[in-house]
Formats: sequence, structure tokens, C-alpha cells
Amino acid sequence: MSQLTDEIQRRRTFAIISHPDAGKTTLTEKLLLYGGAIHVAGAVKSNKIRKTATSDWMEIEKQRGISVATSVMGFEYRGYKINILDTPGHQDFAEDTFRTLTAVDSVIIVIDAAKGVETQTRKLMQVCRMRNTPVIVFVNKMDREGRDPFDIMDEVEAELGIKVRPLSWPISMGQTFKGVYNIYRNTLDLYTPNKQVVTESFQVDVNSDELINHIGERDTAKLREDLEIIEGVYPEFDVKRYLSGELAPVFFGSALNTFGVRELLDCFVEIAPYPQPIEAVERTVNPLEENFTGFVFKIHANMDPNHRSCIAFVKICSGKFERNVYYKHVGQDKMMRFSAPTAFMAQKKETVDEAYAGDIVGLPDTGNFKIGDTLTAGEMLHFKGLPSFSPEMFKYIENADPMKQKQLDKGIRQLMDEGVAQLFVNQANGRKIIGTVGQLQFEVIQYRLEHEYQALCRWENIHLYKACWIESDDEQQLDNFKKRKAQYMAFDKEGRDVFLAESNYMLQMAQQDFEHIRFHFTSEF
Repeated sequence: MSQLTDEIQRRRTFAIISHPDAGKTTLTEKLLLYGGAIHVAGAVKSNKIRKTATSDWMEIEKQRGISVATSVMGFEYRGYKINILDTPGHQDFAEDTFRTLTAVDSVIIVIDAAKGVETQTRKLMQVCRMRNTPVIVFVNKMDREGRDPFDIMDEVEAELGIKVRPLSWPISMGQTFKGVYNIYRNTLDLYTPNKQVVTESFQVDVNSDELINHIGERDTAKLREDLEIIEGVYPEFDVKRYLSGELAPVFFGSALNTFGVRELLDCFVEIAPYPQPIEAVERTVNPLEENFTGFVFKIHANMDPNHRSCIAFVKICSGKFERNVYYKHVGQDKMMRFSAPTAFMAQKKETVDEAYAGDIVGLPDTGNFKIGDTLTAGEMLHFKGLPSFSPEMFKYIENADPMKQKQLDKGIRQLMDEGVAQLFVNQANGRKIIGTVGQLQFEVIQYRLEHEYQALCRWENIHLYKACWIESDDEQQLDNFKKRKAQYMAFDKEGRDVFLAESNYMLQMAQQDFEHIRFHFTSEF
């Protein structure tokens, strides 16, 4: 096997997704703790240590305790190179998460043992289903009173539309939680609360009396009965079915108490897929090809407030990326080289000389990139599958400080390049309209404009139902439409025509009256 093949096959790139508050960021931290990437978990309340989690580094996230931006973190574990993408759970940032899912090979879904499957999780699971992404489920917070594990399994199957197979099983829960039985390894992992590490793990035969010494007669009887039901009801664990997205292994634990996390990680590195082939418009790209290819799935402004810079996150799809080598920016059809590509450990970033398929590299960006751009060793390729969705909420954005117009324009431009929201410019009066999928984004934009760009904005309400991209082969009808709907026409940031419909009725009438015009609700057409 060549070194290239070797490097790529030890990569594991995955996203952690969940409903807000299910414990996603905590789990991310504990995985980093095992990878030795951080030495102390954020849960340790000590004045010497900054209390917020490693992956939530934007000011607004610290104040609200939610993850707004997707963070990228890489670390080594047992000979594997693991790349985690922590995604925002908050539904107002769903679009960011959808795009992140195009850059990973598998997914871990975190579910709160007391709340079960929640709406946001369902939506994200649909995206995984569309792409047949392999999924592992981690049922969190077993140290609190929650629902019966079998009920949770039934709900996951019904709500997420996927077959499940427990690979670990809890012994009681809440106050009387004793630990988990690791079905994958046939070991018993005993739970000791308030410790930074899991202390004891035993190789135990379920039918031996030794088990009673560890967990008592009642729990032993219950565990044996549960395991019998599991063998009878759930399909055998089959790696092939997991890899094709049909079967989800399930683990139980408590991320906050670092329990059940190592079992999850150990099994994950063994069964999770290494980088998989990716569809481009022209052909299928195999990760083991010699030549480098990759695409930008996210752009982040101001990762470092001291330097006004953007970073484009590139998912490497094939081959090897090298520093200071010329690569082709397909969108602009020009060759570029990058002298300071970075890899991330949450906010700490370091310059990398090389990276392989499956890795995520950050490229300093002065406005050359937009989301979805392809980079190659020279081939004309276009990766597909990074849509912008039609926003649901709209507001006019106005400058609140005439002296700072330049800062405001720059701030809006950079934040829109990140894909946080979409900018439309009214063709009739030139006013700027921001479209988002949720209210919280307006607050985030206002906050970041003020704190990162020293620009003040104010919002003005505008009543709109939907934005749709329009195109037509009938030039005359298109022209006619744009004249008749002049006050409702806008440009998006690519300069494409967008129709801003005030109501569902208005949209339907437009679709009826102009049958040669195609109305699109995502920007990818």
C-alpha cells in the first residue's frame, strides 16, 4: 500500500449533530480529551481555566451557551487521524449544518435520554438519509432519570427511519445508574460519578456469578433479561449495513461525566468509513486518486479578532494538499497558491505543510472564495450539493452610523460570504435586504457587525413571504415579468435575479401568469 493510501485510510471525518442541549459540545470535548488534544475538560469549574467549551469560541456563543458556528477539530487517536465537525444545534443555523454534512463521511447523533428524539434531530437525519451517510447514535445523560432504553430505541427507529442495534446497554439509570455493558467488546464498564476518567472495565461473561459481585443480583437479572431481548429483537450488527446507512449502532453514556465516551470512540474508529468517493458534476472522484481536489463548504470571517481576515474551510476530497503548491480555483479559472494553510484544534490553528483526503484545511481568504468553490490540481471539476435555501425571514438593513458606511459594507459582505444569511439588493431602490431562516441570525449579525467591524446597523421590518430565483428560456417573458414586478425584483450577491413574493397567493399568481418562467427555491439549479 502506498503512503497516500495509508494516510487516507486512517482518516475518520465526522460531524456530531443533535438538538440544542442534548450535550453535543460536551461530547465533542470529551472525545478531544481522549485524543489528548485538550488536557482538561471545560466542565471543570476552576477560575484558572476558561470555563467555556473549547469549540464555542465566538463571543456570542459564550454568552448564550449555544454553538453558532461550525468548529473543526482534528486529533490523533490509536493511530487514526480524527476530524470532528461540531455543528450548531440551534435550528436558526440549520443551513450551516446542512452544508457541513456534505463535508463528512459519517455522523454521530446525540440524543437526550429524557427527551428522546426532537424535531431538529429529525430534520438533520433527513439530510443524512438523502446522502446515505452512516450514523451512530449516542444516548446521553444516563446519569439522570430518563426514559426506558427500549422506548428510546423504538422512538429512534420510528422517528429517524433507520434500523438500530445497541452495542452497549445501560445498567439502571439516574440515581441508581451502575454503568454499561459493552456488547461490542463483552466487557462491563462500571460507573463512578464525579471522576474525570472511567476507572474500571472488566472482561465478564454475562452468565457468570462474577457479574453479581459487581452489580448485585437484581441488576444482574435485569441485564441478562435485557440482553436476551436485544438478541431476539434487533438484527445482528453488520458493518456493511451500517456503512450503507441502513443500520445505526447505539451507545449509552453520560458525556458530562466522561462515561461511555471511550467505548463509543473505540468502536467508532474501527467501523466508521474512511473518506468516500464524492460525486462531481463531471465524474465521481475517488479519494485515493493522486491528484488533489477539494471544495469550500464554509467561510468564516474573523476567526481571530486581531486580524481582519476570512478563512475558507476546504474539505479535501482526493489526493494530497501541499503548502505553496499552485492549485486551480475552478470558479475563477486561475492558479493560486497558499503559503499559510491551517489545521484547527478549535480556535488554536497551526500552519500545515500537507493534508490528505478527509482532512479539512483553512485557507486565508481575501474575498476569492465563495461557498461551493472547487479547487483542483488543474482539472475542471465542480462538486455539487451545497445549496442555499430560500430564506423565511426578511428585514431591511440600514446604517445607524453614517461615518461607518465602509465598515458596514465590508462587514455585510464578509458575513454573507460565510453563508450566515443571504443578501438581496432591491433592483428598484437599491435598498439592502437580509434574508435568514431564523430570528436569532439577525441578532448574531447585528452583534458581530458591532463587535467585529465597529459598524452599527438597525433593522426595518419588511413583509415578504419567500425569495425565489427565476430563470427562463423566453427572454421576452422574463423581461416582461421583471418590468411588471419591478418593485419586487432584487439581485442576490452573485447578481442573479430574485423575485421577492409578498404572499403565497402572489407567488402562485405569478407562477400561473408566467408559465415560461421557472421559480427555484434553492440557489442550486
